Amino acid sequence: MTIGAPLPHDSAPLHVTGQARYVDDVPLPGNALHLAFGLSTRAHAEITAFDLSAVRRAPGVVLVLEASDLPDMPDLSPTVQDEPLLAQGKVHYAGQAIFLVVAETHLQARKAARLAKITYNDLPALLTVEEALAANSRFEQGPILWTRGDVAMMSTAHTVIEGEFEVGGQEHFYLEGQIAAAIPQEDGMHIISSTQHPTEIQHKVAHALHLPMSAVRVEMRRMGGGFGGKESQGNALAVACALAAHATGKPCKMRYDRDDDMIITGKRHDLKIRYKAGADAEGRLIAVDFQHLIRCGWSQDLSLAVADRAMLHADNCYWIPNIRIESHRLKTNTCSATAYRGFGGPQGIIGIERVIDHLAHTLYLDPVEVMHRNLYAPMGAPPQTTPYGMEVEDSITDKILNTVIKSSDYHARKAQIEAFNTSSPILKKGIGVTPVKFGISFTLTFLNQAGALVHVYQDGSVIVNHGGTEMGQGLNQKVAQVTAAVFGLTAAQVKITAADTAKVPNTSATAASSGSDLNGKAAENAALTIRDRIAAFIAEKHQVQPETVRFKDGMIRVGGESYDFARVVNWVYQARISLSSTGFYATPKINWDRIRGQGRPFLYFAYGAAVTEVVIDTLTGENRILRADILHDCGNSLNPALDIGQVEGAYVQGAGWLTTEELVWDAKGTLTTHAPSTYKIPAVSDRPTVFNVALWTDPNREDTVGKSKAVGEPPFNLGMSAFFALSHAVASCGEAYPALNAPATAERVLMAVTRVRHV
Repeated sequence: MTIGAPLPHDSAPLHVTGQARYVDDVPLPGNALHLAFGLSTRAHAEITAFDLSAVRRAPGVVLVLEASDLPDMPDLSPTVQDEPLLAQGKVHYAGQAIFLVVAETHLQARKAARLAKITYNDLPALLTVEEALAANSRFEQGPILWTRGDVAMMSTAHTVIEGEFEVGGQEHFYLEGQIAAAIPQEDGMHIISSTQHPTEIQHKVAHALHLPMSAVRVEMRRMGGGFGGKESQGNALAVACALAAHATGKPCKMRYDRDDDMIITGKRHDLKIRYKAGADAEGRLIAVDFQHLIRCGWSQDLSLAVADRAMLHADNCYWIPNIRIESHRLKTNTCSATAYRGFGGPQGIIGIERVIDHLAHTLYLDPVEVMHRNLYAPMGAPPQTTPYGMEVEDSITDKILNTVIKSSDYHARKAQIEAFNTSSPILKKGIGVTPVKFGISFTLTFLNQAGALVHVYQDGSVIVNHGGTEMGQGLNQKVAQVTAAVFGLTAAQVKITAADTAKVPNTSATAASSGSDLNGKAAENAALTIRDRIAAFIAEKHQVQPETVRFKDGMIRVGGESYDFARVVNWVYQARISLSSTGFYATPKINWDRIRGQGRPFLYFAYGAAVTEVVIDTLTGENRILRADILHDCGNSLNPALDIGQVEGAYVQGAGWLTTEELVWDAKGTLTTHAPSTYKIPAVSDRPTVFNVALWTDPNREDTVGKSKAVGEPPFNLGMSAFFALSHAVASCGEAYPALNAPATAERVLMAVTRVRHV
């Protein structure tokens, strides 16, 4: 069967042989020009003097644009038009673009950009959430507050815990950096961009050039990674290239150097979480009070939606009768934080998992016991509601958690770890468990739509264009499998073309784990329309009902006869019946009022659980992940091979966020960790030595494509089990709760060990 087959990534041979084409591999005409931004070196300042004469005289420079050259300044923001292409009199973070250089080569543009003489009058810079909170520097009038029940019930609790901890941001570190090219056409502008959101690029370029969107075509074949970093951050490059191409009449390309990329672009939102929770003697939660202090950076970008999703996931898998969630979206003089895999969900989930861990430690209970006592009612029982009023009808957390606890031999291993720690003065082991409930759909309801275009040619070959973008996750292969299944073909017989706004309009970003859900359904609907036409044609010839026609193994079976698919298609073509169709899909059942914090923002939840074992060196804080056992819910997996790869990669990336990936800004607001030498992502040697990954394969109860479930973002959260395993290891050094901050780097682990031993 095509759906469910563990097929390899369709571009895998091209990836491993270096033949896969990315934006930088697309040949441009020989007269193409190259761009670079001149960047601010201050976090917050007025520009008092501005001399670009040396820049203009530099070798190869063709054009230099500053704010005064753009009286109608293009906006880059995906939301509220607060992000000009170039700084206008003031700079708001170190790395903001001040001017644009257009030169004959990439290196000439970069060298010239460094020749500017700019003087500043420094202004007070808000760099931390505490500074922004004190200054009331925020993106909404006040905090967003959602409540259910009465947190004053905490006064009836047997045990009350309280704490505060920092959760760091995360650099996307895609292999292919930000890049775009613009090619002037007689009827508009052709943009080639490494972007997760071609339609937004189209919209921003059209606005900058004062063109209708129909005059701008955006094409994207594949990205070398995205992780959310290419949802809005590519706007600057595409708009700059379009302006330069329009001004010079020549193709223009812009590619950030890795250091510049890390300095300029947004990261995952870091935050401070303050919590207070009360529970009975068995660890059942009575009330929880959360405060999220979220550092959004200098412009709004997607921060409100990210912060909302952090609130939406503040319950994770747990029924909390009385809960208060207060969210502050704070404006600071740092790069504008943006979308990142999980889109705020991980920031919400880690808060309640910290509460569970802290509570278990305080009550001398196993965290797994506390988890079980607080889980949402399982599927089949009367559903309980989330703090935002959505019924949890499909909870399988109990089944998944019980299964992975058993398969990982958790209880026996934990006893062995405790015995090891008793006899080992230097090395200490820890084991952590994290269950996950993750909502699937865009919280901005109108984004939950997708289109596709399917052609069947007269020789029986099939081509599909859909609104999703391929960034290495295997979306194109899945869509090919879904389309092939409709026609009874193999996936190899279906060709997926580059994402192209001239073929499928008004696309949503490939984000929110919805790529397969939305685009797979849209392609399936288009293919079904064509299949119905073929079936009606051949059924009429055989005087049978169309529903009796079968498409299987490249054959069409009807009335006791079997015909080759291509043969029937040619007959249909000769009968002048259309073999082309668009398809459309809009996610059903969802509704959401973000101001009230009420509704059904998600079609369904994806579930999972992970058990992780670590070891730490108490003299240095150095640590290793020894083993991870994961069970993740994909529904009826469209492609188990791709889905297992997504789970493995997501886990490692999630563990990296909470252990090694530390972003450091100095006192002047300059990012000091802007290269692989100073920013540590997990390498292949950092993966667990024993890595057991399995898929939970019960079908989705909702009518998704193939009854599958999304897999991009939910398993990212399973990496939290590594963080809580480190907490367990540190806890073995003394009686006090470790209260680790994230990322739990070697330095932080060492400090926590010292703190625990001296309390």
